[in-house]
Amino acid sequence: MLDKVLVIKLAALGDFIQAIGPFAAIRKHHSKSHITLLTSKPFVELAHASRLFDQVWVDEKPRVLAIGNWYALRRQLLSGVFKRVYDLQTSDRSSFYHHLFWPRQNPEWSGIASGCSHPHDNPRRNFMHTVERQAEQLRIAGIKNVDVLSSMEFLDAPVDQFALPRDIALLIPGGAMHRPEKRWPLEKFSELARQLLADGLSPVLLGGTSETKILEKIAANCPQARNLCGQTSLLQIAGLARHAMLSVGNDTGPMHLVAAMGCKTVVLYGPSSDPALCGQRGPNVTFIRKPYLNDITVEEVKEASIA
Repeated sequence: MLDKVLVIKLAALGDFIQAIGPFAAIRKHHSKSHITLLTSKPFVELAHASRLFDQVWVDEKPRVLAIGNWYALRRQLLSGVFKRVYDLQTSDRSSFYHHLFWPRQNPEWSGIASGCSHPHDNPRRNFMHTVERQAEQLRIAGIKNVDVLSSMEFLDAPVDQFALPRDIALLIPGGAMHRPEKRWPLEKFSELARQLLADGLSPVLLGGTSETKILEKIAANCPQARNLCGQTSLLQIAGLARHAMLSVGNDTGPMHLVAAMGCKTVVLYGPSSDPALCGQRGPNVTFIRKPYLNDITVEEVKEASIA
Protein backbone atom coordinates (compact mmCIF):
# COMPACT_ATOMS: atom_id res chain seq x y z
CA MET A 1 0.00 0.00 0.00
CA LEU A 2 1.33 3.42 -0.94
CA ASP A 3 2.08 5.93 1.78
CA LYS A 4 -0.25 8.90 1.57
CA VAL A 5 0.92 12.50 1.82
CA LEU A 6 -1.11 15.70 2.14
CA VAL A 7 0.14 19.11 1.01
CA ILE A 8 -1.76 22.23 2.12
CA LYS A 9 -1.53 25.43 0.08
CA LEU A 10 -4.67 27.52 0.09
CA ALA A 11 -3.80 31.00 -1.22
CA ALA A 12 -2.85 33.38 -2.68
CA LEU A 13 -1.78 33.23 -6.34
CA GLY A 14 1.71 34.59 -5.74
CA ASP A 15 2.27 32.20 -2.85
CA PHE A 16 0.98 29.30 -4.94
CA ILE A 17 3.42 30.09 -7.76
CA GLN A 18 6.29 30.31 -5.27
CA ALA A 19 5.27 26.94 -3.85
CA ILE A 20 5.67 25.09 -7.15
CA GLY A 21 9.36 24.43 -6.47
CA PRO A 22 8.53 22.99 -3.04
CA PHE A 23 5.67 20.97 -4.59
CA ALA A 24 8.15 19.43 -7.03
CA ALA A 25 10.63 18.70 -4.24
CA ILE A 26 7.93 16.93 -2.22
CA ARG A 27 6.92 14.91 -5.28
CA LYS A 28 10.53 13.84 -5.89
CA HIS A 29 11.11 12.98 -2.22
CA HIS A 30 7.88 10.97 -2.04
CA SER A 31 8.12 9.50 -5.54
CA LYS A 32 6.32 6.30 -4.54
CA SER A 33 3.63 7.96 -2.43
CA HIS A 34 0.08 9.06 -3.20
CA ILE A 35 0.06 12.85 -2.81
CA THR A 36 -3.05 14.97 -2.27
CA LEU A 37 -3.14 18.74 -2.46
CA LEU A 38 -5.64 20.71 -0.39
CA THR A 39 -6.06 24.11 -2.03
CA SER A 40 -8.57 26.80 -2.98
CA LYS A 41 -10.81 26.60 -6.04
CA PRO A 42 -8.93 29.20 -8.17
CA PHE A 43 -5.80 27.03 -8.15
CA VAL A 44 -7.28 23.66 -9.05
CA GLU A 45 -6.50 24.09 -12.77
CA LEU A 46 -2.85 24.88 -12.01
CA ALA A 47 -2.59 21.97 -9.61
CA HIS A 48 -3.92 19.47 -12.15
CA ALA A 49 -1.76 20.92 -14.93
CA SER A 50 1.38 20.51 -12.81
CA ARG A 51 0.90 16.72 -12.64
CA LEU A 52 2.63 16.82 -9.26
CA PHE A 53 -0.40 15.51 -7.38
CA ASP A 54 -2.44 12.34 -7.55
CA GLN A 55 -5.49 14.07 -6.15
CA VAL A 56 -6.63 17.66 -5.60
CA TRP A 57 -9.12 18.63 -2.92
CA VAL A 58 -10.85 22.00 -2.66
CA ASP A 59 -10.94 23.61 0.77
CA GLU A 60 -14.23 25.46 1.18
CA LYS A 61 -12.78 27.26 4.22
CA PRO A 62 -15.65 26.78 6.67
CA ARG A 63 -16.76 29.78 8.68
CA VAL A 64 -16.17 29.66 12.41
CA LEU A 65 -19.73 28.65 13.35
CA ALA A 66 -20.39 26.35 10.36
CA ILE A 67 -20.15 23.24 12.51
CA GLY A 68 -21.49 20.88 9.84
CA ASN A 69 -18.89 22.07 7.34
CA TRP A 70 -16.12 21.59 9.88
CA TYR A 71 -17.26 18.00 10.49
CA ALA A 72 -17.31 17.40 6.73
CA LEU A 73 -13.76 18.73 6.41
CA ARG A 74 -12.62 16.53 9.31
CA ARG A 75 -14.19 13.46 7.70
CA GLN A 76 -12.43 14.24 4.44
CA LEU A 77 -9.07 14.70 6.12
CA LEU A 78 -9.43 11.47 8.10
CA SER A 79 -10.45 9.59 4.95
CA GLY A 80 -7.05 10.32 3.46
CA VAL A 81 -5.22 8.18 6.03
CA PHE A 82 -2.19 10.42 5.61
CA LYS A 83 1.20 9.44 6.94
CA ARG A 84 2.64 12.94 6.56
CA VAL A 85 1.28 16.47 6.06
CA TYR A 86 3.21 19.42 4.62
CA ASP A 87 1.44 22.62 5.64
CA LEU A 88 2.95 25.18 3.26
CA GLN A 89 0.23 27.69 4.12
CA THR A 90 1.33 27.91 7.78
CA SER A 91 -1.58 30.16 8.70
CA ASP A 92 -3.72 30.01 11.83
CA ARG A 93 -6.41 28.24 9.78
CA SER A 94 -4.17 25.59 8.25
CA SER A 95 -2.43 25.02 11.59
CA PHE A 96 -5.82 24.40 13.19
CA TYR A 97 -6.38 21.58 10.69
CA HIS A 98 -3.67 19.67 12.58
CA HIS A 99 -6.13 19.30 15.45
CA LEU A 100 -8.89 17.95 13.20
CA PHE A 101 -7.06 14.62 12.99
CA TRP A 102 -7.21 14.08 16.77
CA PRO A 103 -7.66 11.56 18.28
CA ARG A 104 -8.02 9.04 15.43
CA GLN A 105 -4.82 9.86 13.56
CA ASN A 106 -1.59 11.60 14.31
CA PRO A 107 0.20 12.11 10.96
CA GLU A 108 3.68 13.53 10.85
CA TRP A 109 3.25 17.26 10.32
CA SER A 110 5.59 19.85 8.82
CA GLY A 111 4.50 23.37 9.69
CA ILE A 112 3.97 25.61 12.69
CA ALA A 113 1.03 23.86 14.36
CA SER A 114 1.44 23.41 18.10
CA GLY A 115 2.80 19.97 18.90
CA CYS A 116 3.57 19.01 15.31
CA SER A 117 6.35 16.50 14.62
CA HIS A 118 8.47 18.67 12.28
CA PRO A 119 8.01 22.26 13.41
CA HIS A 120 9.48 25.13 11.45
CA ASP A 121 10.62 26.78 14.63
CA ASN A 122 13.02 29.41 13.31
CA PRO A 123 12.04 32.48 15.40
CA ARG A 124 12.82 34.70 12.41
CA ARG A 125 10.70 32.78 9.91
CA ASN A 126 8.36 35.75 9.50
CA PHE A 127 11.30 37.88 8.41
CA MET A 128 12.26 35.47 5.61
CA HIS A 129 11.16 35.66 2.01
CA THR A 130 8.44 33.12 1.22
CA VAL A 131 10.77 31.12 -1.02
CA GLU A 132 13.56 30.74 1.53
CA ARG A 133 11.09 30.15 4.35
CA GLN A 134 9.46 27.23 2.56
CA ALA A 135 12.83 25.76 1.55
CA GLU A 136 13.99 25.86 5.17
CA GLN A 137 10.74 24.31 6.36
CA LEU A 138 11.22 21.39 3.99
CA ARG A 139 14.88 20.95 4.95
CA ILE A 140 13.78 20.52 8.57
CA ALA A 141 11.36 17.84 7.36
CA GLY A 142 14.16 16.03 5.49
CA ILE A 143 13.76 17.45 1.96
CA LYS A 144 17.05 19.15 1.21
CA ASN A 145 17.01 19.97 -2.51
CA VAL A 146 14.38 22.60 -3.29
CA ASP A 147 14.77 24.37 -6.64
CA VAL A 148 12.52 27.38 -6.22
CA LEU A 149 12.00 27.96 -9.97
CA SER A 150 11.80 24.33 -11.05
CA SER A 151 8.94 22.50 -12.75
CA MET A 152 7.45 25.60 -14.38
CA GLU A 153 7.16 24.00 -17.84
CA PHE A 154 3.48 23.24 -17.38
CA LEU A 155 2.68 26.93 -16.97
CA ASP A 156 1.73 27.58 -20.57
CA ALA A 157 -1.27 27.62 -22.88
CA PRO A 158 -1.91 28.60 -26.51
CA VAL A 159 -2.54 32.33 -27.02
CA ASP A 160 -2.88 32.42 -30.82
CA GLN A 161 -6.60 33.11 -30.50
CA PHE A 162 -5.84 36.64 -29.28
CA ALA A 163 -4.09 37.47 -32.58
CA LEU A 164 -1.62 39.80 -30.90
CA PRO A 165 1.32 41.55 -32.55
CA ARG A 166 4.76 40.04 -32.15
CA ASP A 167 6.26 42.64 -29.78
CA ILE A 168 3.96 43.05 -26.78
CA ALA A 169 4.23 44.54 -23.31
CA LEU A 170 1.95 43.21 -20.58
CA LEU A 171 0.47 45.82 -18.24
CA ILE A 172 -1.15 44.53 -15.05
CA PRO A 173 -2.60 47.57 -13.24
CA GLY A 174 -4.94 45.81 -10.84
CA GLY A 175 -4.63 44.26 -7.42
CA ALA A 176 -6.71 43.34 -4.40
CA MET A 177 -9.85 45.47 -4.19
CA HIS A 178 -9.29 46.05 -0.48
CA ARG A 179 -5.73 47.27 -1.04
CA PRO A 180 -6.04 50.40 -3.23
CA GLU A 181 -2.79 51.72 -1.76
CA LYS A 182 -0.96 49.03 -3.73
CA ARG A 183 -2.13 50.40 -7.09
CA TRP A 184 -0.06 52.77 -9.23
CA PRO A 185 -2.37 55.50 -10.65
CA LEU A 186 -4.19 54.47 -13.82
CA GLU A 187 -3.21 57.79 -15.40
CA LYS A 188 0.44 56.74 -15.18
CA PHE A 189 -0.33 53.32 -16.61
CA SER A 190 -2.09 55.12 -19.46
CA GLU A 191 0.92 57.33 -20.11
CA LEU A 192 3.24 54.32 -19.92
CA ALA A 193 1.06 52.50 -22.47
CA ARG A 194 1.27 55.42 -24.87
CA GLN A 195 5.04 55.69 -24.51
CA LEU A 196 5.56 51.96 -24.98
CA LEU A 197 3.45 52.14 -28.11
CA ALA A 198 5.62 54.95 -29.43
CA ASP A 199 8.65 52.76 -28.75
CA GLY A 200 7.26 49.93 -30.86
CA LEU A 201 5.70 47.75 -28.14
CA SER A 202 2.00 46.93 -28.25
CA PRO A 203 0.44 47.24 -24.76
CA VAL A 204 -1.72 44.34 -23.62
CA LEU A 205 -3.88 44.94 -20.55
CA LEU A 206 -4.49 42.00 -18.22
CA GLY A 207 -6.77 41.69 -15.21
CA GLY A 208 -9.81 40.01 -13.74
CA THR A 209 -13.41 41.11 -14.11
CA SER A 210 -13.19 43.05 -10.84
CA GLU A 211 -10.72 45.35 -12.59
CA THR A 212 -12.91 46.02 -15.63
CA LYS A 213 -13.34 49.75 -15.00
CA ILE A 214 -9.62 50.34 -14.46
CA LEU A 215 -8.63 48.58 -17.66
CA GLU A 216 -11.41 50.24 -19.65
CA LYS A 217 -10.17 53.68 -18.58
CA ILE A 218 -6.59 52.86 -19.57
CA ALA A 219 -7.80 51.49 -22.90
CA ALA A 220 -9.80 54.68 -23.46
CA ASN A 221 -6.66 56.73 -22.83
CA CYS A 222 -4.63 54.50 -25.17
CA PRO A 223 -7.04 53.11 -27.78
CA GLN A 224 -4.29 51.09 -29.46
CA ALA A 225 -3.83 48.99 -26.32
CA ARG A 226 -5.41 45.54 -26.40
CA ASN A 227 -7.70 45.01 -23.43
CA LEU A 228 -7.92 41.32 -22.45
CA CYS A 229 -9.68 41.93 -19.13
CA GLY A 230 -11.39 38.76 -17.96
CA GLN A 231 -10.45 36.84 -21.11
CA THR A 232 -7.37 34.94 -19.92
CA SER A 233 -6.89 31.93 -17.72
CA LEU A 234 -3.86 31.74 -15.46
CA LEU A 235 -2.20 29.33 -17.89
CA GLN A 236 -2.86 31.75 -20.75
CA ILE A 237 -1.26 34.58 -18.77
CA ALA A 238 1.80 32.36 -18.48
CA GLY A 239 1.65 31.74 -22.22
CA LEU A 240 1.50 35.48 -22.92
CA ALA A 241 4.42 36.09 -20.58
CA ARG A 242 6.54 33.59 -22.50
CA HIS A 243 6.07 35.74 -25.63
CA ALA A 244 6.11 39.24 -24.10
CA MET A 245 9.06 41.60 -24.29
CA LEU A 246 8.13 43.28 -21.00
CA SER A 247 5.66 43.20 -18.14
CA VAL A 248 4.87 46.03 -15.71
CA GLY A 249 2.47 45.87 -12.83
CA ASN A 250 1.66 46.34 -9.18
CA ASP A 251 2.51 43.87 -6.43
CA THR A 252 -0.23 41.43 -7.35
CA GLY A 253 -0.54 37.71 -7.98
CA PRO A 254 -0.27 37.63 -11.79
CA MET A 255 3.07 39.44 -11.58
CA HIS A 256 4.49 36.41 -9.76
CA LEU A 257 3.32 34.29 -12.66
CA VAL A 258 4.83 36.43 -15.43
CA ALA A 259 8.09 36.87 -13.51
CA ALA A 260 8.49 33.11 -13.12
CA MET A 261 8.20 32.72 -16.90
CA GLY A 262 11.40 34.69 -17.43
CA CYS A 263 9.70 37.74 -18.89
CA LYS A 264 11.43 41.06 -18.21
CA THR A 265 9.36 42.20 -15.24
CA VAL A 266 9.10 45.54 -13.43
CA VAL A 267 7.05 45.49 -10.21
CA LEU A 268 5.93 48.66 -8.45
CA TYR A 269 5.92 48.79 -4.65
CA GLY A 270 4.77 51.26 -2.04
CA PRO A 271 5.23 51.02 1.72
CA SER A 272 2.50 48.44 2.34
CA SER A 273 4.50 45.44 1.12
CA ASP A 274 8.17 44.58 1.01
CA PRO A 275 9.80 42.76 -1.91
CA ALA A 276 12.43 41.44 0.50
CA LEU A 277 9.68 39.31 2.07
CA CYS A 278 7.26 38.65 -0.76
CA GLY A 279 8.85 39.92 -3.95
CA GLN A 280 8.35 38.20 -7.29
CA ARG A 281 11.07 35.73 -8.23
CA GLY A 282 12.38 35.15 -11.72
CA PRO A 283 15.51 35.52 -13.83
CA ASN A 284 14.74 39.11 -14.95
CA VAL A 285 12.86 41.02 -12.25
CA THR A 286 13.29 44.66 -11.17
CA PHE A 287 11.55 46.26 -8.20
CA ILE A 288 10.82 49.97 -7.84
CA ARG A 289 9.80 50.90 -4.32
CA LYS A 290 9.05 54.31 -2.85
CA PRO A 291 7.42 55.50 0.39
CA TYR A 292 4.53 56.75 -1.75
CA LEU A 293 3.62 54.59 -4.72
CA ASN A 294 2.29 57.62 -6.60
CA ASP A 295 5.78 59.12 -6.56
CA ILE A 296 7.09 56.49 -8.98
CA THR A 297 7.35 58.19 -12.36
CA VAL A 298 6.72 56.82 -15.83
CA GLU A 299 10.30 57.72 -16.71
CA GLU A 300 11.62 55.57 -13.84
CA VAL A 301 9.55 52.63 -15.01
CA LYS A 302 10.77 52.99 -18.59
CA GLU A 303 14.36 53.26 -17.42
CA ALA A 304 13.97 50.08 -15.36
CA SER A 305 12.41 48.29 -18.32
CA ILE A 306 15.50 48.77 -20.46
CA ALA A 307 18.10 48.26 -17.73
